[in-house]
Amino acid sequence: MPVRLSSTGLVLDGQQPVQNLLRFLDTVMRGIGQVMLQNNSYTGLLFLLGIFCNSVLFGGAVLVGTMVSTLTAILLGAKPTLVRDGMFGFNGALVAIAVIYFLQPNALTWAYVILAAACTTVLMAAMLRLFDVWKMPVLTAPFVFTALCFLLACARFGRLQSTHVLPTAGLPRAAAIVEGIVTTSTVLEGLFNGIAQVFFQGSVITGVLFAIGLLISSRRVFIIALLGSLTGLLVAWGMGAAEPAIRSGAFGFNSVLTAIALGGVFFVLDKASAAYTLLATVATAIVFAAVSAALEPLGMPALTLPFVLVVWLFVLAGPMFPGLRLAGDA
Repeated sequence: MPVRLSSTGLVLDGQQPVQNLLRFLDTVMRGIGQVMLQNNSYTGLLFLLGIFCNSVLFGGAVLVGTMVSTLTAILLGAKPTLVRDGMFGFNGALVAIAVIYFLQPNALTWAYVILAAACTTVLMAAMLRLFDVWKMPVLTAPFVFTALCFLLACARFGRLQSTHVLPTAGLPRAAAIVEGIVTTSTVLEGLFNGIAQVFFQGSVITGVLFAIGLLISSRRVFIIALLGSLTGLLVAWGMGAAEPAIRSGAFGFNSVLTAIALGGVFFVLDKASAAYTLLATVATAIVFAAVSAALEPLGMPALTLPFVLVVWLFVLAGPMFPGLRLAGDA
């Protein structure tokens, strides 16, 4: 049969126009799934559905960003296997939704989205080549660097207007008191919002759909993601973070990504790697607070930079600890 279903998506053998279109759409879905390191088009479809359930605008942005960054890779002749696995799509998805989230949507902003998504492909290719020397993952670094650059540039572009979601530029403010009381409702909402916030979505329903998408890809990753979100939430609660921030999942999404990366992708899961992953996940919540404070004077968000920094550090250190086994060496 020219079209078959596999455990991770469509398998297409021919090169007919319809098959090429289906292959491209499947690749786009894989790109969306790769935001949480899942090469699975069903997962990507659930992620996209979850975003559309919360916002048609954000759903459209993710779709446009992923398609543009993927098409850019194809037109520039990137390695087909990397393209097919969605490796050039996920940074475009994130940068597109970030631009639309932080800037007022108009024709110029959408042009800005397209340009930013295309740039993530070039930056991804450059970092893949550079990081191959150290056998390190690029992760969402192209998204972080591109988004920060494009958002900072708006300070000199008068036709691009902020949605006023960006942090107010100024010296970091100290938390003089613990704001709000954390309840069971806070924990339950924060648990799923922590997963939803990976795509800038503050919706429990969206978080549940994301979790189902992860479950379709891997039961282990599903559990790890929930534990990652819970860990970030508990660290924030224990350290006295504001209740609204805990409820919104602000301290959870970077920890979710760190937990998935270390516990579900880069290391063989055993007692040693589980403890290592837990340490990294806790550290990620602290690094998120630090990076947020560091970028506040610039009026910039932390995005997924805490996840990137912590995973780089822990993956780079991994070979020095004999008790840890890299997934590729298993």
